[in-house]
Amino acid sequence: MLLIIFSVLTAFFIGVIITPMLIFFIKKGNLLDKPGGRKIHKYSVPSMGGIAIFLALLGGVLIWLNFQQLVEIRFFMMGLGIMFILGLRDDLVELTAYQKLIGQLIAIITVVVLGDVRIHSFYGFLGIDELPIWFSYSLTIFSIIGLTNAFNLIDGLDGLASTLSLITFVFLGSWFIYSDYTTYGFIAFTFVGAILSFMVYNWHPAKIFMGDTGSLTLGFTLSVLCIKFIEANGTVPEGMFKFDAPLTTSIVLMIVPFYDTLRVFIRRASKGKSPMAADKSHVHHFLLRMGFRHDQVALILGSVKILFILIAIASYKMPDIVMIPLVGSAVICAGLILDKITLKRVKDIVRDSPKVLSQRSYHGVRGKVKIDKSVLKSEKVNLN
Repeated sequence: MLLIIFSVLTAFFIGVIITPMLIFFIKKGNLLDKPGGRKIHKYSVPSMGGIAIFLALLGGVLIWLNFQQLVEIRFFMMGLGIMFILGLRDDLVELTAYQKLIGQLIAIITVVVLGDVRIHSFYGFLGIDELPIWFSYSLTIFSIIGLTNAFNLIDGLDGLASTLSLITFVFLGSWFIYSDYTTYGFIAFTFVGAILSFMVYNWHPAKIFMGDTGSLTLGFTLSVLCIKFIEANGTVPEGMFKFDAPLTTSIVLMIVPFYDTLRVFIRRASKGKSPMAADKSHVHHFLLRMGFRHDQVALILGSVKILFILIAIASYKMPDIVMIPLVGSAVICAGLILDKITLKRVKDIVRDSPKVLSQRSYHGVRGKVKIDKSVLKSEKVNLN
């Protein structure tokens, strides 16, 4: 436990030292994320903050993990390195969707096939236990791709992706340690230190963004650890740390990006648009329209995530066949309520805002132009 604390502190201090240097060099190289289009920031901000997160993680891992533990996670680290390079490349020179998919598949297959981190069983859900090997590989690869890109899409506000990932890493780190999966707990808590150091500069107003370098790296790690959580639940002995609904709990750990991506895709498809089309219909955009600041949105969605995690913990003895419909219904209801509140709030804001014509300026004078009646009586008016 002491080594984990040292690792968290090491990652934090490495990140705190590296990030200002990274900001300086990115500004000097003019590699800035400029406003415009669907981007909601109003000034150019350095991106690629994921470099600092990744280097902070490496520092904590390489200094404090022993050789045996490094061997245990070698395929995970290989996959993580590939995903990091892919995100960095995309930040420097934008890749096509096909190129990104190929790169992601290479990273994911490295972990799933070589590292054997996969969903082995449904643990009785729908009467299914052990999965056929081909289905196990296919389902796991599809799940990691989906969750990784869902997390990438949620990275749209200052501090939001950092807040959501921090909550999940704290939960997974604690569970892995107390369930005797120390190495994976070590990884999760080292990420906690790295993310906390990044949040010092990423909290609103952000001095740096994590970019795809960070969001793909974090999304990949969270997805892999959630799959490991499902797998490990089948081996831990009965007790307070064994969840009888591991599938539902893993979804809850990624509930915000999972719900947001599914909701956006359905809305776009229902309007005849491509599900991959970029717009401003994400949950965080809705909350911004309600008048909340970036930091307030991050705290609201973080609180929602904590609430669902607490529900999963309180219901740890309930099986997936009960929890999946329960959580699904709660998420749908919450989404409908959010849509209704947002629409009402936006209408109120529009109603209370000054009319456009009343804000126009005429020769430096704001408001409506007034003509004295005496002018109309004493002067001829040309109606041509």
